[in-house]
Amino acid sequence: QVQLVESGGGLVQAGGSLRLSCAASGRTFSTPVMGWFRQAPGKEREFVAAITGSGGSIYYGDSVKGRFTISRDNAKNTVYLQMNSLKPEDTAVYRCAARWGALSSESSGYDYWGQGTQVTVSS
Repeated sequence: QVQLVESGGGLVQAGGSLRLSCAASGRTFSTPVMGWFRQAPGKEREFVAAITGSGGSIYYGDSVKGRFTISRDNAKNTVYLQMNSLKPEDTAVYRCAARWGALSSESSGYDYWGQGTQVTVSS
C-alpha cells in the first residue's frame, strides 16, 4: 500500500506560481513512476506530468509544457510540481498518483491516488 498526500494548492493570480508537493508513505517510494493529473469541474481528468523512479525520464502534457516542472526527492519520499506562468485554465483539483511500470499518461494505469489539492487561478 502507498499513501499519497498532496499540499501546496491555493489561490493565485494569472501569471503567478505555485509549487505542489506529494508526500508518499508505505511501500518503497523510490521505485514507482509518479504522475500528476488534474480535473476541472465538468471536464475529464487530464494528464499533467509524470516522472520515473530515478527521475531520469519525464513526460509532460501538451498544455503545461514549458510552464510546469515535475521533480522528486526520493530521500524525502516526495514529488513536486512547480507551476509557473499560471493561467485561469489551470484551475483544477490536482492529484498525484503512483504506479509500478513504465512512464504513462493514462490515469487508468496508476494504482494509488492522493485526495487532491485545489488550485485556483484568477484572471
